[in-house]
Amino acid sequence: MLVDTHAHLDFPEFAGDLDAVLARAAENDVGRIISISTDLASTGRVLALAAQYRQVYATAGIHPNYVQIDQPDFAAELRQVASRPKIVAIGEIGLDYHYLPSRKEKEDIVRSALGAASLGSVELEIQDEALKAAQAAAFEQQLELAEELARPVVIHQRDAWDDTLAILRKHDVRAVFHCFSGNLAQAEEVLDLGHLVSFTGIVTFKNAAEVRRAAAELPLDKFMIETDAPFLAPVPFRGRRCEPAFVRSTAEAIAQARGISLEAVAEQTTATARAFFGLQDP
Repeated sequence: MLVDTHAHLDFPEFAGDLDAVLARAAENDVGRIISISTDLASTGRVLALAAQYRQVYATAGIHPNYVQIDQPDFAAELRQVASRPKIVAIGEIGLDYHYLPSRKEKEDIVRSALGAASLGSVELEIQDEALKAAQAAAFEQQLELAEELARPVVIHQRDAWDDTLAILRKHDVRAVFHCFSGNLAQAEEVLDLGHLVSFTGIVTFKNAAEVRRAAAELPLDKFMIETDAPFLAPVPFRGRRCEPAFVRSTAEAIAQARGISLEAVAEQTTATARAFFGLQDP
């Protein structure tokens, strides 16, 4: 059996054919799927899916890209829903500096090639710092909730490696770094802190040699696998909507990189997912 530890089944891409998507997952021996929350509304949706489908579990959390500079208080509502059955983790939470205002402004100017009027650099830097502070506050608050409820956490980080680790070190939680796209040294840094990483279809990409090396050399019991569906479809499905069935291709790529069987990868990553998230046996 395989476990897709990170998919977004509540996203609009699955609204028209979710039953068929889940049937294809079952046909590919994907027996458990964790549907990941991105904000409070998403938490309600993934919880409803977990109640409807036996093989689906859910998380509760606010993704850093959904955090606002003037973020309304969410702690009480999140605490209430995070205590519900089949909510197996707090997440996805963390820091994402990829879409900071200054970076977006630069990208917009490059795309337009017009040098259009824009905010000054000082104003953009102020917005950057305000958004970073809001993300950090939301991250800390949700890590504290995970400690309180003794729940594992699903970490999202993009272009914020050092700050993410600095905050995480202050909290006594079990974490998985989802969609790991770094190098072996970074993966080992995560493991040294007592946490796990999770690999997506990126391991099948031609330009992802460092990620494949990490998947090949890390201890087999220190990582999980995921799709991040509907994103990051693996080879040979590039360009298509990703779905949980495709986690099999990721497992196959890791097995090939390690020189072991698909069954060995499936058995250990499933055991790791069960232990980390507290999943029930089929």
